[in-house]
Amino acid sequence: MPRYFAFAQDSSPGLEFIIELTDENRINEALDIISGKEKSRIHVHGRIIKRTQPYNPRFSFYLDPQTINFFDMAIEVCDADMLYVEEHLDEAGGAFLPGGHWCPWNSKVVREVTLR
Repeated sequence: MPRYFAFAQDSSPGLEFIIELTDENRINEALDIISGKEKSRIHVHGRIIKRTQPYNPRFSFYLDPQTINFFDMAIEVCDADMLYVEEHLDEAGGAFLPGGHWCPWNSKVVREVTLR
């Protein structure tokens, strides 16, 4: 059963990006990040799908749940602010965010989201 989590970025105060997790290990990792048990691998990485999802209506894209992982450090080429990605979504997958991989360095899972 999927569970949903919000991550925030210091570069976008007051905004959250919602992700869907279906893998039990990823769900447990997200819960460990929220509780403070995990302090290193707290940033979100995944492959962008250029479509809106009902659980993340603010954005015209979402992260493919099968590709989501958490990391400590990553290469610069996949780092971007969530609003910047939204504004340049047509360029994502080319020179900007090659392969559609997005790994915002300042992302952190902040809470579990309950859908209505």
